[in-house]
Amino acid sequence: QVQLVESGGGLVQTGGSLRLSCAASGSIFSSDRMGWYRQLPGKQRELVATVTSGGSTDYADSVKGRFTISRDNAKNTAYLQMNSLKPEDTAVYYCNLFRYFGYVNYWGQGTQVTVSS
Repeated sequence: QVQLVESGGGLVQTGGSLRLSCAASGSIFSSDRMGWYRQLPGKQRELVATVTSGGSTDYADSVKGRFTISRDNAKNTAYLQMNSLKPEDTAVYYCNLFRYFGYVNYWGQGTQVTVSS
């Protein structure tokens, strides 16, 4: 089993920055991919960014150049540095761990990010 605990959300003004952290515990495989998704009320959860254990990253077009995902494999922790935040970035952000073996998704409880205009 895998547990994901997020931290770092909050309220920030337009143009500000926040850093989200996601600590994974339990049975973690070196091949597991970690990432962040976000969800607005009444909308589907959408990809923000992902990172493999080898450091390969992928970003949604809407956050490219503003957000940076990173990962500390020794600590089984992923980070999302969010700069130049916009009101449309307001959402609940969920940490994700995707296990290629068995195609299993694990989710954190979510953390609220609110960007005021």
